[in-house]
Amino acid sequence: MIDLFDKAEQRSQVDEIRDAGIYPYFHALESRQDVEVIMEGKRRIMLGSNNYLGMTTDEEVIEAGIAAFKQYGSGCSGSRFLNGTLEMHLELEAELAKFLRKDAVVTFSTGFQSNLGIISAVVGRNDYVICDRENHASIYDGCRLSFGKMLRYKHNDMADLEKQLQKVPETAGALIVTDGVFSMGGDIANLPEIVRLAKQYGARVMVDDAHGLGVVGEGGRGTASHFGLEDEVDIYMGTFSKTLASLGGYMAASARVADYVRHNSRPFIFSASITPASCATALTALKKLEAHPELVDRLRSLSQYARDGFRARGVRMRESVADVATPIIPLYTNDVENTLRTSKRIYDAGVYVNPVLPPATPASDCLLRTSYMATHTEALLDEAMDIIAANIEG
Repeated sequence: MIDLFDKAEQRSQVDEIRDAGIYPYFHALESRQDVEVIMEGKRRIMLGSNNYLGMTTDEEVIEAGIAAFKQYGSGCSGSRFLNGTLEMHLELEAELAKFLRKDAVVTFSTGFQSNLGIISAVVGRNDYVICDRENHASIYDGCRLSFGKMLRYKHNDMADLEKQLQKVPETAGALIVTDGVFSMGGDIANLPEIVRLAKQYGARVMVDDAHGLGVVGEGGRGTASHFGLEDEVDIYMGTFSKTLASLGGYMAASARVADYVRHNSRPFIFSASITPASCATALTALKKLEAHPELVDRLRSLSQYARDGFRARGVRMRESVADVATPIIPLYTNDVENTLRTSKRIYDAGVYVNPVLPPATPASDCLLRTSYMATHTEALLDEAMDIIAANIEG
């Protein structure tokens, strides 16, 4: 028998990257998650956060978390299924269901856990789940946990999706799962065609809107709203850790499907519930989003400003194929080493961005993922784009 830990002792690419001084991960924040941060002792312009509406520093959101911490304590010490349900959890679910125009919402302790919990509950051993190849890792893990048969289609390729649907036996159920706004590319799923094919073949549709809530759609209601397909998408999944400035995740669906998941989802049943402070901050951020749809408009305007600014500076980026500029703009850096060295130069010059490497991209199509907040200013973006343009090699 070999030693299980042998793999950990072997020299890896991570060791080589560290030795080269271009390791890009685990930079420590010393300030709030904001448009400007102090990271490792130096001011950096933050172009790598998913804090899309900038609510992590909103005083009402912060005060709501403090008040809940004082009222309910630090945690619930149990699952929602047993002793871990607060009245505030129910209020959050009801408010979110109303906002998303769905019958019911089920909340989970993290976004990753949401996809695990939803897919593993609704997809059975004899069912099929059909995924876009660029879906989030949590979707793939949810498929594995479900024991259903997983089929993948080429990214946003509707002809390939139809080919996969044709492989599903008439005796099996099928769920098409897609990101709404794709987390790395920033592009939007072809939801009208996905819905059409689902109807044609008798499949159900689930949209992961982790990067869609607060970003696209009427008042930030997400991808289905953007396309006017709210009644055609069966399940929405989303997170509280991005637009809603907290921690946790959710499923929005019909009342019957939501109740089924509550009683059959192992990740939901056997996990502690969202902490009181996290619940309160998500609820307050949601109410703020409802009351201030202009924040979504501001985010779109700044996202377009950044795209125009990169074009003017000759920085090569992945162009948006949608009729709305999402706040995720990937910049091409090609190979792994160039991506890491470019990321370090930009970081040292005062801007934080996220390098995107295999397996998230092909080895020859690595990216720097930049993302934007409604609380950025044009002046701050100009400063950041000047730094990036001076240091990037595409």
